Amino acid sequence: MTTNESAEQLRGWFSGRLPEGWFEGPLEVVLDREEVSVVGRLPEPDGAAEVSQTERAAMFAGHIQRFREDTRDKRIAIAREAEHRFGHKVSWGADCGDQREMFTTLSVPVMTRLRQPERRVLDTLVDAGVARSRSDALAWCVRLVGKNTDEWLSELRTALQYVERARAAGPQP
Repeated sequence: MTTNESAEQLRGWFSGRLPEGWFEGPLEVVLDREEVSVVGRLPEPDGAAEVSQTERAAMFAGHIQRFREDTRDKRIAIAREAEHRFGHKVSWGADCGDQREMFTTLSVPVMTRLRQPERRVLDTLVDAGVARSRSDALAWCVRLVGKNTDEWLSELRTALQYVERARAAGPQP
């Protein structure tokens, strides 16, 4: 099964499993090697359009927090079912308006070998106070690259889907 098919299967399972009324619109389900992230859109609170941007942002944050607290036990039970069924940890998040909050996510160590010029970049970020450690500095760099190359990364992910389909259609070992 390709990664795209796995994500579709997960999205379908979660869409069928979650209580009605939790989210509006389709779920966003992202799968990687360690984790499944499930993010849904909450309806905007009544009156959000009539208040200042500052008050609206606070309303959205409060609405997301209330959802998080009200659904905690049920989300934990559903996550356990999914983890048993699919073999991946589950993280949760919610969107409201233009805000997104992830409730639970994994922080996974990634091994890398860096030469001195790359280490110096990380050390400069640490020395400047941008990051607390080389690990934080590397995560900061990855987020920056991801933010500035979203279109290119999207094209690359699309191309990988074609590679996965071709592999799946080829001879099986």
